[in-house]
Amino acid sequence: MTPVTPNLSGPRPGTPSSPVPGEPPVPAGGPGETASGAAARAGGGTRLMAVAPPVFVVLWSSAFIAGIPGVTAAPPLLLMFARFALAGTLLTAYALITRAPWPRGRALAHIAVSGLLIQAVQFGAFYTALGMGFPAAVISLVQGLSPVVVVLASRFLGETVSRRQALGFVLGAAGVVLAVADRVSLSAWGVALCLLGLSGLSAGTLYQKRFVPVMDVRTGTAVQLLASAPAVGLACVALETPRVSDWAAFGGSVAWMVVVNSIAAFILLNTMLLRWSAGRVSTLFFLTPSVTAVLAWLIVGQTLHPLAIAGLVLGAAGVLLANHRASAT
Repeated sequence: MTPVTPNLSGPRPGTPSSPVPGEPPVPAGGPGETASGAAARAGGGTRLMAVAPPVFVVLWSSAFIAGIPGVTAAPPLLLMFARFALAGTLLTAYALITRAPWPRGRALAHIAVSGLLIQAVQFGAFYTALGMGFPAAVISLVQGLSPVVVVLASRFLGETVSRRQALGFVLGAAGVVLAVADRVSLSAWGVALCLLGLSGLSAGTLYQKRFVPVMDVRTGTAVQLLASAPAVGLACVALETPRVSDWAAFGGSVAWMVVVNSIAAFILLNTMLLRWSAGRVSTLFFLTPSVTAVLAWLIVGQTLHPLAIAGLVLGAAGVLLANHRASAT
């Protein structure tokens, strides 16, 4: 599958609005752009993608910290409904202002399905577990196992795994377990919800990579969010009592998750899925339990256990090994 450079600035007159699958993307500068200008633009994109993985991991991990005051102030599904609806509306407005191309037909349906899995199922389940008092570190642990699930199903995408990459997955999984080994407490409902969230993330990642290899990250992410909002809203009305007990905590939590987690992090995630394999992108979740522990130590003063540091080191080694072949090509 040819990597596709996502269109982040909207179509220019006289140039295609989206790349043609199987063909190199048209340079953003158009036919009149010089070779040096195209090279400089490509170099800028390479530098951007070089910093995208660590930035994504930090932004993604911060959601667990922001969610703690949110689920104490309101039911978790209400929190997710507010997150998806507001983020989807803001991103839609941005996409309209920048004249981003919107998906149609089957592409629109596939993007909506991937959004329901990655957004509604994953976060609806994870934050419901968080609202029940299930430890954020354990939720992060389960989410961090997504690369293993994705790799086991990699034949669905026609991707292969080398021995070096397989070792990377083993190290990454070990790092995930170490990161939260001192905090594990289990309940049947919490475990079931975490497994449901893991299934949503893994299935959504595979589905998107299989059926939506090309999409504009602005409109694609907006569709995913807007498809998820009514689904979670209906679940909230059916299963919860929609009520906010602390508007300051609720508003702060929603604001952070909208801007940082639903918009910035998912634009990065979708951009990486357009350029790289699903297995390579999913390895980044090996790092989220340890990074979540570090953020909890810095922001809310939770103790940073040496096992979390060891897990971060192992997880980083696993990511490097699992990405070795992709980086070398």
